[in-house]
Amino acid sequence: QVRFVESGGVSVQAGGSLRLSCAGSGHTLSEYCVGWFRQAPGKEREGVAIIGRDGSPIYANSDKKDRFTISKDNVQNTLFLQIINLKPEDTATYYCAARGPRLVGCNFASRFNYWGQGTQVTVSS
Repeated sequence: QVRFVESGGVSVQAGGSLRLSCAGSGHTLSEYCVGWFRQAPGKEREGVAIIGRDGSPIYANSDKKDRFTISKDNVQNTLFLQIINLKPEDTATYYCAARGPRLVGCNFASRFNYWGQGTQVTVSS
């Protein structure tokens, strides 16, 4: 089956950096629209960054664009999210997800069908 395993979530001081990984199995990442989402305690899940099969990465807002970098390694079949200058507001469970391979469109309004179980990022001030 299509499956994601996220890793790299840690507890870190504000101002630090980290890189999250999302290993895919049961599918080839390059054939999917994929992205990172996050959910803070008591809040709704929000999109962070998306990267399409052939398109450039898309970030949810200017802050994400400045501090987050989404990338993928097709050989490793792994999706990455690099975060710099971490802030307490970044504390959340981070999820990777993929849209169906035959579905058109790859943006924050798109429905993502396959989800990982998440990895926790905690940023202290």
